[in-house]
Amino acid sequence: MLRAIVLGAAAGGGLPQWNCACPVCAAVRSGQAGAPQTQSSIVVSADGERWVLINASPDIRQQFAATPALHPRAVRHSPLSAVLVTNADVDHVAGLLSLREAQPFALYATRRVHSVLDANAIFNVVNREHVPRRPVQLNESMPILDAAGEATGICIETFTVPGKVALWLEDPNAERFGSVAEDTIGVAIRAEGSEARLFYLPGCADVPDSLKARFKPTDTVLFDGTTYTEHEMAEAGVGQKSASRMGHLVMSGPQGTIARLADVPLARRLFIHINNTNPVWLPDSEARREIARQGWDLAFDGMELTL
Repeated sequence: MLRAIVLGAAAGGGLPQWNCACPVCAAVRSGQAGAPQTQSSIVVSADGERWVLINASPDIRQQFAATPALHPRAVRHSPLSAVLVTNADVDHVAGLLSLREAQPFALYATRRVHSVLDANAIFNVVNREHVPRRPVQLNESMPILDAAGEATGICIETFTVPGKVALWLEDPNAERFGSVAEDTIGVAIRAEGSEARLFYLPGCADVPDSLKARFKPTDTVLFDGTTYTEHEMAEAGVGQKSASRMGHLVMSGPQGTIARLADVPLARRLFIHINNTNPVWLPDSEARREIARQGWDLAFDGMELTL
């Protein structure tokens, strides 16, 4: 059996974002709508004892403190066995810097993302003597092992998804800003011996047929829900970048996620990595009602899933 806990459901900046008074942030900050949300991350376990973190957000200390399953059980201890990062976005790797207290765990990523971390000396605070860095094998089922090489009971299959290079790595003079195939991956997670899978795709810019073909009717999917519309940020007055420019697929419209996955049978479909400007955060919004009509739920901080 796979147990998953959503540590954070929001996109970069969280909800409310510290410097934002857009309608959604203002409503949440005032207590009129919804609860605050931290930046996207989940943990999974096959036994409730050993946990694998998927993406290390800047809010990691707060997230671990709010999750009793992740609390230490001795003077120096952590149930954390391994970390997998799906890309090099700040909101997915900055939390690694908070895991620097000589606690053993294994760090998994694509070779491309490992090379990015290797090139930035600040990540050396995560001591390799305690934290081995291991590459994922794309398109293959592989077990997640802890720092000592012991099985955690979690198996994954990683695969590239349409996306782009992390914002802090963009080269404006390069084609596609210097992005390469291994910049963004999705992951299918299952407990060893089980066929029930949880797909985690917090960053995705398209839904090609090759991605749809991976899904089975018994799968649960946590999918990128950054924005509801293409120009949402500009319309909210907080920025000019479109969803596609940021490497994300919108929820709504004929080319949005809801429409593109409408013909794919799934056990459950949920949005995660949701931007602070997205009106689905507001319980009484038409956007929230529409995603519910289409069979979608919202992930939220502290949400638990059992497969």
